[in-house]
Amino acid sequence: MSGGVLAILEVGHERIMNGFLADLMVGLHAAFVVFVAVGGLLVWKAPRLAWLHLPAVAWGVGVEWTGAICPLTPIEVWLRQQAGEVGYQGDFVDQYVMPWLYPSGLTRELQIGLGLGALILNLVVYGYWFRERWFGSRRSRLRRPDATV
Repeated sequence: MSGGVLAILEVGHERIMNGFLADLMVGLHAAFVVFVAVGGLLVWKAPRLAWLHLPAVAWGVGVEWTGAICPLTPIEVWLRQQAGEVGYQGDFVDQYVMPWLYPSGLTRELQIGLGLGALILNLVVYGYWFRERWFGSRRSRLRRPDATV
């Protein structure tokens, strides 16, 4: 093969890899959003996850309330540009994940509402979890005849 063909293959490979990494970044972003919204439910099974989940909720709510851009977004855009892509079209991620992650008509008020919804949902989940953990264990000790109070 001549040097020109190898150079073309190398550029093509780099573009494919950057496109793949951009899709991977969108998937990571979507997973983070889901974790922020409902990750508190995982804390019921794995309480140590709270140390990871609570900062994620603070970050997610903070980004929504301040209107900041998540750092994953510019990375994904840069990777798409490096892949030679100009828009989101054609694949599964673009068709199904992107509209969910970046809905059209997203207003400032809707962002604040989404942040508030995530916060309220997690306050409810953690409220039940703390109640069960602290008061539920106390009730079970009171029911056992050999328990000391």
